[in-house]
Amino acid sequence: MIFIFGLNSLNLFAQSHDQPSDNLEILSTKPSHKKPVIVVIGENQYTELTDFIVPYGILKRSDIAEVYAVAENKGKLDMFPALSIEINTSLDDFDNLHPEGSDLVIVPAIHNAENKTIIHWIQNQYERGATIVGICDGVWTLGYAGLLKNKHATGHWYSKEKLSNVFSDTIWIRNKRYVQDKNIITTTGVTASIPVSLALVESIAGTKKAKEMATELGVTHWDAHHNSEGFYLDWQQYITAAKNLIFFWNYERIGISMYEGMDEISLALVADAYSRTYRSKTVAITNGNRPVLTKSGIKFVSEMEEGEKIQIHSQIEIPKQKKAFDQLVHTLVEIEKKFGRTTKRFVATQIELPID
Repeated sequence: MIFIFGLNSLNLFAQSHDQPSDNLEILSTKPSHKKPVIVVIGENQYTELTDFIVPYGILKRSDIAEVYAVAENKGKLDMFPALSIEINTSLDDFDNLHPEGSDLVIVPAIHNAENKTIIHWIQNQYERGATIVGICDGVWTLGYAGLLKNKHATGHWYSKEKLSNVFSDTIWIRNKRYVQDKNIITTTGVTASIPVSLALVESIAGTKKAKEMATELGVTHWDAHHNSEGFYLDWQQYITAAKNLIFFWNYERIGISMYEGMDEISLALVADAYSRTYRSKTVAITNGNRPVLTKSGIKFVSEMEEGEKIQIHSQIEIPKQKKAFDQLVHTLVEIEKKFGRTTKRFVATQIELPID
């Protein structure tokens, strides 16, 4: 969960001569599972929105696995940097349903990367043979769980200096969008959730199914190629962020009109981008503050108390017919119109998306 401030060196990830293959592989599926059992786990306090929603949406929609959205406790799960969802399955609930464990666990960036309950649960799943995927700064939780020792791994560009210091026994890889070392998979920044999810679909169900999902999303490729050196805060972005912070207490609230069956992947990408400008924040607008169930069965809840009224400066619609990645590109164009090109670049840098 990266709201960035500061500059880091770009020469900290080692380029290994013995890098793992770019082709992902789920190393084992339990014999009792008709389909792979996949868990996307979140922390109730704060979980990165795109890291959680994108893998869940892609894997659920592909219909190739039994996919669970799980948190430490049932109830509200606040997302970062915007929106909230309702979780119906706790860690204990999942363990009761599947005492044999899952086949794949996806770990987004969470507020407390050292959450002992979540770490203990992930360790147990790993010991039972699950493949563990750390999305973006979810790699911190994997590191604190002791799963990265002597492993090849990657992470968000902004975190890599601290990652390499804290987990010095990990072989940190650059220029890869995602890296697998045995049954540990890690990714770069926020938008890497798209290609790694498609790569997981391909590993489970083949290239044809992955292409179908990519077409639905508006994505042309999902390989691991990445230019790590292209992501850093130059002084222009740094100054833009500082200026935008001046408006923090007077930021623009952008309402997103929610409707039943909406595309939660588009929603996550749009809300994430607008809420990283330091000038705006997205708010879910629901009918009568009632929860809204999305296309893949995620229940988004209103962030306003019953009867509460807050000022909405502008309202946007997410059309049904627009593909998710196209919607993200459109949002970045709108951000440039509203707040300028450097703010657009600042957002793209945070979500580690090449825009030039």
